[in-house]
Amino acid sequence: MSELIARELMAQRFRSFLPVVVDIETGGFNPERDAILEIAAVTLTMDPEGNLLPDATHAYHIKPFEGANVEQSALDFTGIRLDDPLRQQVAISEAEALGEIFRPVRKSIKSHACTRAILVGHNAAFDHGFLNAAVNRCDIKRNPFHPFSSFDTASLAGLVYGQTVLARACRAAGIEFDNSSAHSARYDTERTAELFCAMVNRYKDLGGWRLAQQEQGLDED
Repeated sequence: MSELIARELMAQRFRSFLPVVVDIETGGFNPERDAILEIAAVTLTMDPEGNLLPDATHAYHIKPFEGANVEQSALDFTGIRLDDPLRQQVAISEAEALGEIFRPVRKSIKSHACTRAILVGHNAAFDHGFLNAAVNRCDIKRNPFHPFSSFDTASLAGLVYGQTVLARACRAAGIEFDNSSAHSARYDTERTAELFCAMVNRYKDLGGWRLAQQEQGLDED
């Protein structure tokens, strides 16, 4: 019964969209030209009390697509070493990585009775642009993510905490943040997921979600 309640709450909470947190580390700022080097996604779930929680993390190193540009300044910023032997062993193609990400996302959409995923990101337009470019490049027909809508935790954190930098927003939310681990897709995605959940749950605890339901005539209590 509790699982059914949580499922119904998630399906209602974001208009049947399932929030999925995504972070992409790249070789530059141009999604059509520059390589995706890492991608990570965190699916979210909900408990019977309506609290949003991180569920599962999926993270991959990616081989630059043929002809892709990689700026040295981007590598210096992220700390990614393309010649790292361990990275070379585990890196997979864009198409393989998207397939590995999209399968559990589709499964989570179905298990939460949602209709589509919606991307959550810190400065979400950047990640969304690269994701869509990779989907087009790989000719993927069934992209589970909404093509243009997203939730931007930089904007939300600016509203809630007065902070837009991920590390500062996390600390304002009481979330530990290790600067030495930043700019790894896995690490940044997991911290962004915690931050998004903290803000959504804080709004709920302050009565905002119930008030919105009442105003829309959705609360039957």
